[in-house]
Amino acid sequence: MSSTESTDLGRALCIITGASRGFGRTIAREMSRLVKPGSALLLAARSGDDLRALQAELAESEAGKAGLVVECVVVDLGQIEGPERIVRASKEAFSDDIDHVILVNNSGSLGDVTRYAKSFTDMAEVNSYLSLNVSSSLCLTASVLQAFPQRPGLRRTVVNISSLCALQPFRSWVLYCTGKAARDMMFRVLAEEEPDLRVLNYAPGPLDTAMLTEAMSRTADPSIRTSFSAMFAQGQVLTCEASCAKLMKLLLEDNYTSGAHIDIYDVDTA
Repeated sequence: MSSTESTDLGRALCIITGASRGFGRTIAREMSRLVKPGSALLLAARSGDDLRALQAELAESEAGKAGLVVECVVVDLGQIEGPERIVRASKEAFSDDIDHVILVNNSGSLGDVTRYAKSFTDMAEVNSYLSLNVSSSLCLTASVLQAFPQRPGLRRTVVNISSLCALQPFRSWVLYCTGKAARDMMFRVLAEEEPDLRVLNYAPGPLDTAMLTEAMSRTADPSIRTSFSAMFAQGQVLTCEASCAKLMKLLLEDNYTSGAHIDIYDVDTA
């Protein structure tokens, strides 16, 4: 762990799920600026049109013109073959001079927030949610670690995009809170098992995204809706760019405790 902030993420292979919009799209843009020439971005999401638009944007950027490789995988991570397709494409994008593999587990969904916990009697519905939001994250991470095993000269970093909901219960958000809590613990266990690996659970704060808009309009619990409305009214909702800057600061400094849950408000702006 370094006590001084690096200026780049190395010659990296960056695998980003949920990269087509919102926070994932912003992560892709910011990482493209912080990797060395010869790096590759592997962008995965369900929306092919949005992914290809981002790919074209990055190709025209300064990094793209300097040789950054940007590959897209249109994939549903809720399906069994999802992680396999991403790993296959990642192996193809990898080159021998890559010195840093970074996996950002950003993909996720809000789930049905119009109901309370006692209404979830359909096991297939719950399993479908957990498959996308928990199971795929574990299987993808495990597959990436197997595809790119520990070796001298190769750094490996795994980022889980977490939430306050991993730590705090929100009424009518039983699926989302359960998924986020499970993912946090999954990556804490991974950090204990793999001491050479850098693992970060990053909670980006309330972001101005389509998911937050959906949460405001559909949340069953009136107190939760009121709190969201107050955050908007008081200017407490954050841009993806502002939160992503804090995430990049953590990755560049690289002195967080592996496996830790770090909230955006815990990150010093200095």
